[in-house]
Amino acid sequence: MNLAEILAVGEAMERALALLEGGDVVAIPTETVYGLAGDATNGVAVARIFEAKGRPRFNPLIAHVADLAMAGRIADFDPLSAKLAETFWPGPLTLVLQQRAENGIHPLVTAGLDTIALRMPRGFGGELIARLGRPLAAPSANSSGKISATTAEAVAADLGDRIRLVVDGGATPVGLESTIVKVEDGRLTLLRPGGIAAEDIEAVSGQKLMRGAAGIEAPGMLASHYAPGASMRLNAGKIASGEALLAFGRDRAEGWQDAVAVRNLSEAGDLREAATNLFAYMQALDRSGAATIAVEPIPFDGLGEAINDRLVRAAAPRDKIA
Repeated sequence: MNLAEILAVGEAMERALALLEGGDVVAIPTETVYGLAGDATNGVAVARIFEAKGRPRFNPLIAHVADLAMAGRIADFDPLSAKLAETFWPGPLTLVLQQRAENGIHPLVTAGLDTIALRMPRGFGGELIARLGRPLAAPSANSSGKISATTAEAVAADLGDRIRLVVDGGATPVGLESTIVKVEDGRLTLLRPGGIAAEDIEAVSGQKLMRGAAGIEAPGMLASHYAPGASMRLNAGKIASGEALLAFGRDRAEGWQDAVAVRNLSEAGDLREAATNLFAYMQALDRSGAATIAVEPIPFDGLGEAINDRLVRAAAPRDKIA
Protein backbone atom coordinates (compact mmCIF):
# COMPACT_ATOMS: atom_id res chain seq x y z
CA MET A 1 0.00 0.00 0.00
CA ASN A 2 1.41 3.40 -0.99
CA LEU A 3 0.88 6.13 1.60
CA ALA A 4 0.82 9.85 0.93
CA GLU A 5 4.00 11.84 1.22
CA ILE A 6 3.84 14.55 3.91
CA LEU A 7 5.82 17.74 3.23
CA ALA A 8 5.97 20.93 5.26
CA VAL A 9 4.64 24.09 3.59
CA GLY A 10 8.15 25.46 3.17
CA GLU A 11 9.21 22.60 0.93
CA ALA A 12 5.95 21.48 -0.70
CA MET A 13 5.16 24.15 -3.31
CA GLU A 14 6.92 22.69 -6.37
CA ARG A 15 5.76 19.15 -5.63
CA ALA A 16 2.17 20.32 -5.16
CA LEU A 17 2.25 22.31 -8.39
CA ALA A 18 3.58 19.35 -10.35
CA LEU A 19 0.80 17.09 -9.09
CA LEU A 20 -1.92 19.66 -9.79
CA GLU A 21 -0.58 20.36 -13.28
CA GLY A 22 -0.79 16.61 -13.92
CA GLY A 23 -4.46 16.47 -12.94
CA ASP A 24 -3.85 14.97 -9.51
CA VAL A 25 -5.11 16.07 -6.10
CA VAL A 26 -3.22 17.43 -3.10
CA ALA A 27 -4.29 17.88 0.53
CA ILE A 28 -3.46 21.42 1.63
CA PRO A 29 -3.83 23.47 4.81
CA THR A 30 -6.17 26.45 4.86
CA GLU A 31 -7.23 28.69 7.73
CA THR A 32 -10.47 26.69 8.10
CA VAL A 33 -9.72 22.95 7.72
CA TYR A 34 -7.47 20.94 5.42
CA GLY A 35 -8.74 20.86 1.83
CA LEU A 36 -8.44 18.20 -0.86
CA ALA A 37 -7.47 20.36 -3.82
CA GLY A 38 -7.65 19.77 -7.55
CA ASP A 39 -7.64 22.01 -10.61
CA ALA A 40 -11.24 23.27 -10.90
CA THR A 41 -10.93 23.51 -14.68
CA ASN A 42 -9.79 19.88 -15.09
CA GLY A 43 -12.57 17.27 -15.08
CA VAL A 44 -10.15 14.44 -14.32
CA ALA A 45 -8.82 16.26 -11.28
CA VAL A 46 -12.31 17.05 -10.00
CA ALA A 47 -13.37 13.43 -10.50
CA ARG A 48 -10.35 12.36 -8.45
CA ILE A 49 -11.58 14.55 -5.60
CA PHE A 50 -14.95 12.79 -5.65
CA GLU A 51 -13.24 9.42 -5.92
CA ALA A 52 -10.88 10.01 -3.02
CA LYS A 53 -13.66 11.33 -0.78
CA GLY A 54 -16.45 9.03 -1.92
CA ARG A 55 -18.47 12.27 -2.15
CA PRO A 56 -22.06 12.35 -3.52
CA ARG A 57 -22.02 13.79 -7.04
CA PHE A 58 -24.92 16.14 -6.31
CA ASN A 59 -23.00 17.93 -3.54
CA PRO A 60 -21.14 20.86 -5.16
CA LEU A 61 -17.59 21.93 -4.36
CA ILE A 62 -16.15 25.31 -3.42
CA ALA A 63 -13.80 26.85 -5.98
CA HIS A 64 -10.90 28.69 -4.36
CA VAL A 65 -9.35 31.75 -6.00
CA ALA A 66 -6.13 33.72 -5.55
CA ASP A 67 -7.57 37.23 -5.89
CA LEU A 68 -10.62 39.27 -6.82
CA ALA A 69 -9.55 39.43 -10.46
CA MET A 70 -9.64 35.64 -10.75
CA ALA A 71 -13.00 35.57 -8.97
CA GLY A 72 -14.40 38.18 -11.36
CA ARG A 73 -13.54 36.01 -14.35
CA ILE A 74 -15.55 33.15 -12.87
CA ALA A 75 -18.67 34.80 -11.46
CA ASP A 76 -20.71 37.99 -11.48
CA PHE A 77 -20.57 40.05 -8.29
CA ASP A 78 -23.58 42.07 -7.18
CA PRO A 79 -22.74 45.14 -5.04
CA LEU A 80 -23.40 43.42 -1.69
CA SER A 81 -21.36 40.32 -2.57
CA ALA A 82 -18.53 42.58 -3.72
CA LYS A 83 -18.63 44.43 -0.40
CA LEU A 84 -18.49 41.18 1.56
CA ALA A 85 -15.58 39.92 -0.54
CA GLU A 86 -13.64 43.14 -0.06
CA THR A 87 -14.24 42.95 3.70
CA PHE A 88 -13.71 39.27 4.47
CA TRP A 89 -11.38 37.98 1.74
CA PRO A 90 -8.99 36.35 2.10
CA GLY A 91 -10.70 34.45 4.89
CA PRO A 92 -13.34 31.87 5.87
CA LEU A 93 -16.26 33.30 3.86
CA THR A 94 -17.71 31.57 0.79
CA LEU A 95 -20.00 33.48 -1.57
CA VAL A 96 -22.51 31.73 -3.84
CA LEU A 97 -22.64 33.71 -7.09
CA GLN A 98 -24.01 33.46 -10.61
CA GLN A 99 -21.48 31.87 -12.94
CA ARG A 100 -20.15 33.77 -15.93
CA ALA A 101 -20.46 32.11 -19.32
CA GLU A 102 -17.46 30.05 -20.45
CA ASN A 103 -15.60 30.60 -17.20
CA GLY A 104 -13.63 27.37 -17.60
CA ILE A 105 -14.95 25.75 -14.40
CA HIS A 106 -15.70 22.07 -14.91
CA PRO A 107 -19.41 21.23 -14.40
CA LEU A 108 -18.58 18.60 -11.77
CA VAL A 109 -17.51 21.43 -9.48
CA THR A 110 -20.98 23.02 -9.46
CA ALA A 111 -23.02 19.79 -9.65
CA GLY A 112 -25.08 21.23 -12.48
CA LEU A 113 -26.05 24.47 -10.74
CA ASP A 114 -25.87 27.82 -12.54
CA THR A 115 -24.25 29.27 -9.42
CA ILE A 116 -20.78 28.69 -8.02
CA ALA A 117 -19.39 28.85 -4.49
CA LEU A 118 -16.18 30.94 -4.32
CA ARG A 119 -13.68 31.55 -1.53
CA MET A 120 -10.25 33.19 -1.28
CA PRO A 121 -8.01 31.34 1.22
CA ARG A 122 -5.08 32.74 3.15
CA GLY A 123 -1.54 31.40 3.34
CA PHE A 124 -0.26 28.40 1.40
CA GLY A 125 -3.54 27.79 -0.41
CA GLY A 126 -3.70 31.30 -1.81
CA GLU A 127 -0.03 31.19 -2.86
CA LEU A 128 -0.54 27.82 -4.55
CA ILE A 129 -3.52 29.06 -6.57
CA ALA A 130 -1.61 32.17 -7.65
CA ARG A 131 1.31 30.04 -8.82
CA LEU A 132 -0.99 27.60 -10.64
CA GLY A 133 -2.93 30.44 -12.26
CA ARG A 134 -6.21 28.56 -12.04
CA PRO A 135 -8.83 28.09 -9.29
CA LEU A 136 -8.75 25.02 -7.09
CA ALA A 137 -11.77 22.96 -6.13
CA ALA A 138 -11.10 21.99 -2.54
CA PRO A 139 -13.65 20.37 -0.24
CA SER A 140 -12.48 19.26 3.20
CA ALA A 141 -9.76 16.59 3.08
CA ASN A 142 -11.68 13.68 4.60
CA SER A 143 -13.87 10.80 3.48
CA SER A 144 -17.28 12.18 2.56
CA GLY A 145 -19.54 12.64 5.56
CA LYS A 146 -16.76 12.01 8.05
CA ILE A 147 -15.06 14.38 10.46
CA SER A 148 -13.13 17.21 8.79
CA ALA A 149 -9.36 17.17 9.28
CA THR A 150 -7.60 20.01 11.08
CA THR A 151 -4.10 18.47 11.02
CA ALA A 152 -1.96 16.82 8.35
CA GLU A 153 -1.83 13.67 10.50
CA ALA A 154 -5.63 13.41 10.47
CA VAL A 155 -5.66 13.73 6.67
CA ALA A 156 -3.02 11.03 6.27
CA ALA A 157 -4.85 8.67 8.64
CA ASP A 158 -8.05 8.97 6.59
CA LEU A 159 -6.94 9.51 2.97
CA GLY A 160 -3.27 8.52 3.07
CA ASP A 161 -3.73 5.47 0.85
CA ARG A 162 -5.80 7.39 -1.75
CA ILE A 163 -3.73 10.53 -2.39
CA ARG A 164 -0.05 11.24 -3.05
CA LEU A 165 0.73 14.39 -1.06
CA VAL A 166 -0.34 16.06 2.18
CA VAL A 167 1.06 19.54 2.75
CA ASP A 168 1.66 20.02 6.47
CA GLY A 169 0.88 23.52 7.72
CA GLY A 170 0.23 22.52 11.33
CA ALA A 171 -3.15 22.70 13.04
CA THR A 172 -5.64 24.94 11.23
CA PRO A 173 -6.36 28.16 13.17
CA VAL A 174 -10.14 28.41 12.61
CA GLY A 175 -11.02 24.72 12.79
CA LEU A 176 -14.42 25.03 11.07
CA GLU A 177 -15.31 25.21 7.41
CA SER A 178 -16.15 28.57 5.87
CA THR A 179 -19.43 30.39 6.33
CA ILE A 180 -21.48 30.23 3.10
CA VAL A 181 -23.85 33.04 2.11
CA LYS A 182 -25.82 33.92 -1.00
CA VAL A 183 -27.26 37.25 -2.16
CA GLU A 184 -30.51 37.00 -4.09
CA ASP A 185 -32.77 39.94 -4.95
CA GLY A 186 -30.73 42.06 -2.57
CA ARG A 187 -31.39 39.76 0.39
CA LEU A 188 -28.68 37.77 2.14
CA THR A 189 -29.20 34.10 3.05
CA LEU A 190 -27.00 31.99 5.31
CA LEU A 191 -26.57 28.61 3.62
CA ARG A 192 -24.00 27.20 6.06
CA PRO A 193 -22.73 28.72 9.31
CA GLY A 194 -18.98 28.55 9.70
CA GLY A 195 -15.76 30.35 10.56
CA ILE A 196 -17.21 33.88 10.38
CA ALA A 197 -20.07 34.55 12.77
CA ALA A 198 -23.40 35.61 11.27
CA GLU A 199 -23.35 38.76 13.43
CA ASP A 200 -20.12 39.93 11.79
CA ILE A 201 -21.62 39.53 8.32
CA GLU A 202 -24.78 41.33 9.39
CA ALA A 203 -22.71 44.24 10.74
CA VAL A 204 -21.05 44.71 7.33
CA SER A 205 -24.14 44.05 5.19
CA GLY A 206 -26.51 46.15 7.25
CA GLN A 207 -29.22 43.49 7.14
CA LYS A 208 -30.27 40.35 8.99
CA LEU A 209 -29.26 37.03 7.48
CA MET A 210 -32.14 34.87 6.34
CA ARG A 211 -31.99 31.16 7.14
CA GLY A 212 -33.17 28.20 5.11
CA ALA A 213 -32.73 27.02 1.53
CA ALA A 214 -34.63 24.86 -0.95
CA GLY A 215 -32.61 21.71 -1.59
CA ILE A 216 -28.84 21.72 -1.95
CA GLU A 217 -27.58 25.17 -3.03
CA ALA A 218 -24.02 24.94 -1.73
CA PRO A 219 -21.42 22.57 -0.27
CA GLY A 220 -22.04 21.11 3.17
CA MET A 221 -25.85 21.07 2.98
CA LEU A 222 -26.36 17.34 3.47
CA ALA A 223 -28.04 16.85 6.85
CA SER A 224 -25.75 13.90 7.61
CA HIS A 225 -22.23 15.25 7.39
CA TYR A 226 -19.03 15.35 9.45
CA ALA A 227 -20.19 12.08 11.06
CA PRO A 228 -18.00 9.87 13.27
CA GLY A 229 -18.44 6.09 13.38
CA ALA A 230 -20.07 6.36 16.80
CA SER A 231 -23.61 7.69 17.13
CA MET A 232 -24.03 11.20 18.54
CA ARG A 233 -26.42 12.24 21.34
CA LEU A 234 -26.80 16.00 21.64
CA ASN A 235 -27.70 18.30 24.55
CA ALA A 236 -26.95 15.56 27.02
CA GLY A 237 -27.74 16.36 30.66
CA LYS A 238 -26.86 12.89 31.93
CA ILE A 239 -24.16 10.50 30.75
CA ALA A 240 -24.84 6.78 30.50
CA SER A 241 -22.21 4.21 31.37
CA GLY A 242 -20.12 3.33 28.31
CA GLU A 243 -20.66 6.63 26.51
CA ALA A 244 -17.90 9.05 25.59
CA LEU A 245 -18.41 12.71 26.53
CA LEU A 246 -17.82 15.82 24.44
CA ALA A 247 -17.97 18.50 27.11
CA PHE A 248 -18.17 22.29 27.07
CA GLY A 249 -17.46 24.77 29.84
CA ARG A 250 -16.90 24.13 33.54
CA ASP A 251 -20.19 22.45 34.55
CA ARG A 252 -20.41 18.71 33.83
CA ALA A 253 -23.42 16.61 32.95
CA GLU A 254 -24.62 14.15 35.58
CA GLY A 255 -22.65 10.90 35.58
CA TRP A 256 -19.74 12.28 33.58
CA GLN A 257 -17.29 10.30 35.71
CA ASP A 258 -18.57 7.08 34.09
CA ALA A 259 -17.72 8.21 30.56
CA VAL A 260 -15.31 6.02 28.58
CA ALA A 261 -13.42 9.14 27.51
CA VAL A 262 -13.86 12.90 27.93
CA ARG A 263 -12.76 15.85 25.81
CA ASN A 264 -13.72 19.42 26.75
CA LEU A 265 -14.07 21.75 23.77
CA SER A 266 -13.30 24.72 26.03
CA GLU A 267 -13.17 24.64 29.81
CA ALA A 268 -13.42 28.43 29.74
CA GLY A 269 -16.58 28.33 27.60
CA ASP A 270 -14.78 30.09 24.73
CA LEU A 271 -16.65 29.34 21.48
CA ARG A 272 -13.64 30.18 19.30
CA GLU A 273 -11.52 27.67 21.21
CA ALA A 274 -14.39 25.17 20.96
CA ALA A 275 -14.59 25.62 17.20
CA THR A 276 -10.87 25.02 16.84
CA ASN A 277 -11.05 21.81 18.87
CA LEU A 278 -14.34 20.41 17.54
CA PHE A 279 -13.27 17.98 14.82
CA ALA A 280 -10.07 16.81 16.52
CA TYR A 281 -11.93 16.02 19.74
CA MET A 282 -14.73 14.24 17.89
CA GLN A 283 -12.09 12.10 16.23
CA ALA A 284 -10.41 11.35 19.55
CA LEU A 285 -13.70 10.28 21.16
CA ASP A 286 -14.60 8.22 18.10
CA ARG A 287 -11.35 6.27 18.63
CA SER A 288 -12.26 5.57 22.27
CA GLY A 289 -14.40 2.59 21.29
CA ALA A 290 -17.61 4.06 22.68
CA ALA A 291 -20.73 3.32 20.65
CA THR A 292 -22.19 6.74 21.51
CA ILE A 293 -20.68 10.19 22.01
CA ALA A 294 -22.79 12.32 24.34
CA VAL A 295 -22.49 16.08 23.79
CA GLU A 296 -23.17 18.67 26.45
CA PRO A 297 -25.27 21.71 25.44
CA ILE A 298 -23.40 24.45 23.56
CA PRO A 299 -24.73 28.02 23.19
CA PHE A 300 -25.97 29.10 19.76
CA ASP A 301 -24.59 32.64 19.81
CA GLY A 302 -21.61 33.63 17.63
CA LEU A 303 -19.61 30.63 16.41
CA GLY A 304 -21.85 28.42 18.53
CA GLU A 305 -24.31 28.39 15.63
CA ALA A 306 -21.71 26.77 13.36
CA ILE A 307 -20.62 24.31 16.05
CA ASN A 308 -24.20 23.21 16.67
CA ASP A 309 -24.78 22.94 12.92
CA ARG A 310 -21.89 20.49 12.64
CA LEU A 311 -23.07 18.48 15.63
CA VAL A 312 -26.64 18.22 14.31
CA ARG A 313 -25.31 16.97 10.96
CA ALA A 314 -22.99 14.50 12.68
CA ALA A 315 -25.94 13.13 14.64
CA ALA A 316 -28.42 13.02 11.72
CA PRO A 317 -29.53 9.90 9.82
CA ARG A 318 -27.20 9.35 6.88
CA ASP A 319 -27.82 10.90 3.45
CA LYS A 320 -30.64 13.29 4.40
CA ILE A 321 -30.90 16.85 3.04
CA ALA A 322 -30.69 19.61 5.66
